[in-house]
Amino acid sequence: MRARIERMFRGRAPRVIFAAAFWLILWQLLYWKVGQEILVVSPARVLQRLMQLGADGAFWACVGASLLRILAGYFLAVVCGAFLGAACSRFRMLYDLVHPLVGILRATPVASFIILALVWIKSARVPVFTAFLMVFPIVWENLYRGVRSADKSLLEMAESFHVGKLKKIRYLYFPCVLPHFTAACAAGMGLAWKAGIAAEVLANTRNSIGGQIYGAKIYLETADLFAWTAVVVVMSVLLERLMLRLIGRFSGQRDRSEGNVHGD
Repeated sequence: MRARIERMFRGRAPRVIFAAAFWLILWQLLYWKVGQEILVVSPARVLQRLMQLGADGAFWACVGASLLRILAGYFLAVVCGAFLGAACSRFRMLYDLVHPLVGILRATPVASFIILALVWIKSARVPVFTAFLMVFPIVWENLYRGVRSADKSLLEMAESFHVGKLKKIRYLYFPCVLPHFTAACAAGMGLAWKAGIAAEVLANTRNSIGGQIYGAKIYLETADLFAWTAVVVVMSVLLERLMLRLIGRFSGQRDRSEGNVHGD
């Protein structure tokens, strides 16, 4: 019996289906137990509401607008964090200037940043600002550590043989930085998405997922609240996997191209 069960769940797909079914059943049992849709709605009702929302063009407009805002803050943080992280690894004075700021950004709750941002800037830009502040410390620290982890003996050897800067970056620094950069991008994407949506909720940003969640909460539309929350979760997972796949494809293409060069 045990061996048969192990064979049934040997693949990834059966395990994922089983886990999903388990939590859906638990959710349905909770719905029956509570017995009030204003508190907990059934999975079937949420799915029905998702299908209704998906048929409306305004739904996709909200998703697209939220995606653009949060990705803008994310990519801005990646560029700035990578540049400053690499620069701080070379210039100690710059590190001493930036490191306290990164420590403050890490220690301050995201809600405090959102509330302060509402005082400083327009509500439509608050998600961009929040996503940037959440991702920047992660990228900065990972790039700094990645550059500092380069083999010192190899760097000294390259210096003694007068190896060009571009070749040192490509063959000595890049392999050390890439794992750190990949981890930062993956972790930062999920964090940027969740923090950006939270910023939209608190700012009640128009034409956004967070604004829809805020409206559903105000008008006690629990089915809409669950449906939009499901959209946030699904988008977070998809964005993280897409980012990992893009970085993996990029690094794989680089490895193949280097293999062809060495093979020639």
